[in-house]
Amino acid sequence: MKNSNKKYLPLLLGFACALGVLLGAALDFTSYNSGTFLKTNKKKEKLARLIDYIEYEYVDDVNIDSIVDVTVNEILTDLDPHSVYIPQEEYVDLSASMKGDFVGIGVSFRNINDTIAVIQTIEGGPSEKAGIKGGDRILYANGEALFNSNINEDSITSKLKGEENTRVLLKVHRKGIPELLEFDVERGKVALKSVDAAYMLTDKLGYIKINRFAESTYEEFKNGLLKLKEKGARQIVLDLRDNPGGYLAEATKIVDEFLPEDKLVLITKNKKGAVEKTFATKDGNFETGELYVLINENSASASEIIAGALQDNDKGIIVGRRSYGKGLVQREMALGDGSAVRLTIARYYTPTGRSIQRPYSHGSEEYFADYLNRYKNGELVSADSIHVADSLRYVTPQGKVVYGGGGIIPDIFIPKDTNFEKQSLNLMLRNGYMDSFIFEVLEQNRKYYNSLSFEDFMQKELITKTTVEEFRAFMRRENFDMRFKDYLPTLKLYLKAAMAQQLFGSTAFEQILNEEDPAVRKIIELSTSPKFKD
Repeated sequence: MKNSNKKYLPLLLGFACALGVLLGAALDFTSYNSGTFLKTNKKKEKLARLIDYIEYEYVDDVNIDSIVDVTVNEILTDLDPHSVYIPQEEYVDLSASMKGDFVGIGVSFRNINDTIAVIQTIEGGPSEKAGIKGGDRILYANGEALFNSNINEDSITSKLKGEENTRVLLKVHRKGIPELLEFDVERGKVALKSVDAAYMLTDKLGYIKINRFAESTYEEFKNGLLKLKEKGARQIVLDLRDNPGGYLAEATKIVDEFLPEDKLVLITKNKKGAVEKTFATKDGNFETGELYVLINENSASASEIIAGALQDNDKGIIVGRRSYGKGLVQREMALGDGSAVRLTIARYYTPTGRSIQRPYSHGSEEYFADYLNRYKNGELVSADSIHVADSLRYVTPQGKVVYGGGGIIPDIFIPKDTNFEKQSLNLMLRNGYMDSFIFEVLEQNRKYYNSLSFEDFMQKELITKTTVEEFRAFMRRENFDMRFKDYLPTLKLYLKAAMAQQLFGSTAFEQILNEEDPAVRKIIELSTSPKFKD
């Protein structure tokens, strides 16, 4: 990579992490009662009257919508970092993401040379059922051409989406077949999975990874947990790394699967001092099994509720790095024009009574710069660099010392590999560079790759020296020029994972990445050690 880019990588990574958690951690909310009566007073009328004066009397034309949006954002800026405004154009997609499904044909695609190329069909979706495959080019939808340089992605999406149970006739080009294929696809609900993977790491140790807490998360998690138990899982890894949060209720239901009846899960307290406590029920499916929870610096809000509840109840072992540190609860409130606000309405506390919210009194800019501060002070590579205040010391029922004031500190620390080459590889994997490259590789012999079973795929050496050199050439076109000499095995593993993602889905992707994951390796070691038995 060009040397000039090196000094910016921590900044880029920090910004990406902060942005992801800002968008996600703001989602730790409860539903809003639209019937709540909002009192009016002269101060509120003053603001409305000012806007009216500007709209009707000001000498120049003014975009009133813009003024209102700016005003709303300025008001929220003076509150806390997680009270956020959601413009109308963002609210629909965000709501669909948190609902857990949308209505459409169920494909992920990219625009290549002005043509819609299917990357993969979504498991269980209408397109998969109809027979559409990765690599197919969708040329027509109901007779209308989609291969047009003037058509944008939003327009394409609108032609493929539609009302549930309506049909769209697709004409598709498939490599190796001269004539166009026709697929009469009935639009339906397409799941947006929040459980990325659920599979067995060993004959006794199951693994579940959750990427966010949407309306469907608990049911997805429970289905995965029960299937792993059927396969013999007596130990579970719950991977909450990089999970920015979501619905609080989904998180507490997941905790309930692991704790005995009447164990305290969560405490919330609002501005009036009203305290609400959530307790576990008798319905847990894994109350006696061994548990390991993976967290890192991007595990926030609902993820921290789970980690904190389990740690404070002496259930399982928390592994990884100190979590984000968000102890606030938001409520989503409609503003009447399709936009909404997520407003902080309570603070939450773990069962021992600790708040894990980081201070935000010095403003949002400093608050969201926390990742860079951890990077600079060495906390990401050494547990000794984690600073705790003794005044925020708490003790669990079995005598374990825990701390409040800024995230969940793990029981077992796993350092982050901050080597520049490794961080660059992570960036290339997570930001779509490898995904784009692998799509090109698959296109060279799509019929062969589509014929592989996962077992065959795992046994074959599909990422060769030639593939690596082709990837380096691909990245040079993106202004990255690196040899990755110290991380060649990692590069090949990442490329293989990206290929597995497109061919077999997210579980295969996580399974391959976990082969060299130091935290997962540590848990496998712990799971066989009598010293750490729960």
